[in-house]
Amino acid sequence: MLTNDFKGISLSRLGFGAMRLPVLNEESANIDVAQVDEMVDYAMSHGVNYFDTAYPYHGGMSEKVIGKSLARYPRESYYLATKYPGHQISDHYDPEEIFEEQLKKCGVEYFDFYLLHNVYENSIQVYKDKRWGIIDYFVEQKKKGRIKHLGFSSHGGLDLLRDFLDDCGDQMEFCQIQLNYLDWTLQEAKEKYEFLTERGIGVWVMEPVRGGRLANLSEEDNLRLQKMRPNETSVAWAFRFLQGLPNVKMILSGMSEMKQMVENVETFKQENPLTETEKAVLLELAEGMKNSIPCTACRYCCDECPQGLDIPMLIAIYNELRFAPVVNAVMRIDALPEDKKPSACIGCKTCTKICPQNIDIPAAMKGLTEEIAKLPTWAEVCRQREEEARRLRGN
Repeated sequence: MLTNDFKGISLSRLGFGAMRLPVLNEESANIDVAQVDEMVDYAMSHGVNYFDTAYPYHGGMSEKVIGKSLARYPRESYYLATKYPGHQISDHYDPEEIFEEQLKKCGVEYFDFYLLHNVYENSIQVYKDKRWGIIDYFVEQKKKGRIKHLGFSSHGGLDLLRDFLDDCGDQMEFCQIQLNYLDWTLQEAKEKYEFLTERGIGVWVMEPVRGGRLANLSEEDNLRLQKMRPNETSVAWAFRFLQGLPNVKMILSGMSEMKQMVENVETFKQENPLTETEKAVLLELAEGMKNSIPCTACRYCCDECPQGLDIPMLIAIYNELRFAPVVNAVMRIDALPEDKKPSACIGCKTCTKICPQNIDIPAAMKGLTEEIAKLPTWAEVCRQREEEARRLRGN
């Protein structure tokens, strides 16, 4: 198993993400415990030593199942990570209550890695709010040895990362971002990676194969890759891309069956770096997947917009939704004031007249507004998750 050194400890480069565990009867909270145990056993016997869960995963059951499965092994033989759900919309936040519950659910006395879950454009205010004392509380737990390493995850933009680290960077050791060869450009992952590297923050990767999308390429794209590397799968190509980034310390895979575990472990047995030509091919394939509006973020439109809309940011979100309907994009829209959302566009076309790419921006704003209307709001998602967790606690 390939490893990375992080502050004096040896981490397997592949981590077992517990957000998509195998389930029974297609019920998220009804985790297939026997299969999880089998997968954990295989991971441990093949050098995987990092396990990542979170408070809301699988309706609150992920922490319990992973904790119980790992309890069969000596505590010092693995690294356990979980997260504080400050990103979920609530009228009250109690970090102590949640943290104590998590320790109990996982059956441990400390967490090796602990993350503030999804610091994004809305939740950043929750994490900074002195009423809740969230960051101060977890810094104190680290001093007490109940947290060994403190970090955060984020689906926010580059400016959000800069804002948060300018304010709290002295306390953060690592950051978990969505990073893969598609999001390298689609979600500014390249710029985020470079910024975190400059700040001395270790990069943890989530969604390395984009929720399985990069494992299911078109027949044409698959053939192109197979001609270059006959013995590598499309999933292996995605992992090889990330293995070539020196500040990527951890690559999490949300494996939901033993076959995925076996194949991923095989990929992480040895180095097989991509050549510059091979990287260029991957990025070319990514461009073909996007169905993107060709915005170059020159921001000429922003200077002329009477509504003061951040048009490049909104188009970037629209491009993401055009690729796949994801709630993360909706979170970023929800964080905006009403007069800065795409629905505030008045269709004056001043932006279109000045756009070097000749993009019909009012049409794009209308399309984005329509796409958002098809998806649940972040508040609705949080409410559904809380209702599910409450029901399970009642059982």
